[in-house]
Parts: sequence; C-alpha cells; structure tokens
Amino acid sequence: MVIEIDKGSGFCFGVVNAISSAERELGNTDTLYCLGDIVHNSLEVERLEALGLRTIDHEEFARLQGKKVLLRAHGEPPSTYQIAERNHIQIIDATCPVVLQLQKKIHRCYQETRESHTQLVIYGKKGHAEVNGLVGQTEGTAIVIEKAEDLNRLDFSRPIALFSQTTKSLDGFRHIVEEIKQRIPDGVPFNYYDTICRQVANRLPNIQKFASEHDWVYFVAGKKSSNGKMLFEECRKANPNSQFISDAEEITERLPKQVSKVGVCGATSTPKWLMEKIAERIKQLNEE
Repeated sequence: MVIEIDKGSGFCFGVVNAISSAERELGNTDTLYCLGDIVHNSLEVERLEALGLRTIDHEEFARLQGKKVLLRAHGEPPSTYQIAERNHIQIIDATCPVVLQLQKKIHRCYQETRESHTQLVIYGKKGHAEVNGLVGQTEGTAIVIEKAEDLNRLDFSRPIALFSQTTKSLDGFRHIVEEIKQRIPDGVPFNYYDTICRQVANRLPNIQKFASEHDWVYFVAGKKSSNGKMLFEECRKANPNSQFISDAEEITERLPKQVSKVGVCGATSTPKWLMEKIAERIKQLNEE
C-alpha cells in the first residue's frame, strides 16, 4: 500500500507566521495570552498551551491589565486595539498581511463612500473572526452575505461595494457578483473587489487533483475550521472514498483489500506533524 501526504496541504503563510510569533514569544516568557484559538485545530492549540499559551475570549481580554496578548492571523476590529491601549496591554500582532491589506482597503472604501450611502457588502461567514475584524473597519455597518439568498437584504437602488473574506471560494464569489449584476438597475454603481487569498484559493484545484489520484483519502482538519469544511466537500466530490478526521485515533479499521493508494491531505489549519501521525497510523493498521 502506498501512503502519500499532500505537499500542498497544511498551514498557510498567515498561520505559520502566527505560530512562529507565539513560539518566539513563549521562548522569552512563561505566559502569553492569545485572543481566540490561534488556529482552528485543537491538537495544535493543545501543543502550544503546553508551552504556556493561554487562549482567552474578548470578555477576558477586556479585563486584562498590562499583559502580553497575541492577535492571531484572522485579524481584529479597531475596538480591540483601543481596549489594549486603555488597559496597557502589549499587542503581538500576527494578523496575516493579506487580511491586514483587506482591512485597510475596506476602511478606506468606507470613508470614501459614506456620503454616497454606498452599501459595503462582505461575502463571508457571519461571526467568523476575520469577518468580525472586517466589519469593524466600517463601524459595524457592513452587510455580511453568506449565500445568494442573503442578497434580499440589500437595497438595489443604492450603490454597492462588494468584498470577500480571504478564505472563501472563488466560484462562490463569482456567483454572488453575477447575482448582483443581474439585480442591480442600470446606472446604480456596483464595484466588486476580489480579495480572496490565492494561496488558499489555489488549494481547491490542488485538493481535487490529489483526491482523484488516490483510491482512498483521509482529509484532516479541526471541526471548527470553515476552510476545512469547504475543502473537504471538494475532496469528497472528486473522490467519494474521502473521510473527514481530526486525529489519528479516529482511524480504527483496516482499509478494504482493493485499496492500494491512500492520500492524506488537510486544511490551511492542519499541521504537517498531524498528517504525518495519521500516515503512520494507516501504515500500522494495514500492516498488522
């Protein structure tokens, strides 16, 4: 049996940068706070917590005084920085550069279009940490759209500026653009900005190709990962023999005899060491 780990899977640049920042800081201090899970993978979070990382929510953050807090790759709204300044909190800012660039773009658009009553629309997942940070750039006025049906919330007689969460699918974004084009009257301004991270977007065709080249696929991701859910769906479309797992212990049975080529792949929040652990588990079970 051949077991192959997908070279294109695993942490994206933003997550690598956040984890490196945490490890560097933990080398100099016993306790470092992180606002929200540093990555949507419980095993990687546990590994870093063993080194002294403490995950906190926004309520705990607001009560902290004079501590050191890491902001993860997803980014934060301006209110987080204001609280930090007020409470003398030292920020270790690990916001992904792609997200940071998008935040600035949305904030600039908000300031420039306020007088024209332009509706700022974000194609993304409601309540997602990155989306909360983006909405914060518009003083909470941006409208979040998850699917085409949500477009009913827009006023098509007013100008629209559309942005996207960096980890959404390109096809989904293009579908939203076409829907708005069909519904907006002639002469009403509609500007859209493709703000999807290509490092993430390119994973879709890669994962489809990888899945189709194997008899059986284990897709590895944390249950909280929205990127993981999206990529797994594509993985399963390309290969119905795809299984979603979060840890090696979830593999309890040998694979069918006819399976000769097994693939292990994952999300942008899946550590390489976990995929290696799973490959080892497959090998052990099927060699016994």
